[in-house]
Amino acid sequence: MAALGTGGDAGRPTVNGLPVVAGTFSIAYVHSVYRAPSAEVFTVEGTRFTMRAVVSLSGGVLDYYALEGERARLPGGAYVLRPAEPATYEELTLLATPIGRRTLVSGGRCLPLYPERGAREVRLALALAQPAPACRAPGSSRPYSQSFFLNTPYSPADASATSTVDVQNPSGVPDPG
Repeated sequence: MAALGTGGDAGRPTVNGLPVVAGTFSIAYVHSVYRAPSAEVFTVEGTRFTMRAVVSLSGGVLDYYALEGERARLPGGAYVLRPAEPATYEELTLLATPIGRRTLVSGGRCLPLYPERGAREVRLALALAQPAPACRAPGSSRPYSQSFFLNTPYSPADASATSTVDVQNPSGVPDPG
């Protein structure tokens, strides 16, 4: 479940508890066929979110989507597809696996959606959420830093630890690609 709001008492934008920064979030993943780090980029408008782009280190991932739109190569070498007709959702159901490692990303923070083993269905939707108070260490007036947990690096090399069979058929479920 995701949440959306605008500053003050009305709440703040969040996706599954992850703050939405500057009205955008991404679903990052490792493509199960091309084994390439990729992401779907969304903008938030009201209670809906729209896929504005697909970014990947593999041009094949863009072809996999089979969407019409503008394709380009970014300065860092990644490929981007901006769909001619962006898809808008009130909610979106995804299949998440440890192989694809679907992860919500916004404002430099990430929230993994995938289970440790097997597969699970994840539903994303928008609603209002109130900002959480700052965490404080016991007996301290200073905010507690959770940056260790929030800034865990993601390595595309982790995906290479799975076998070709695992990539082609993760736990016997349909390809989440």
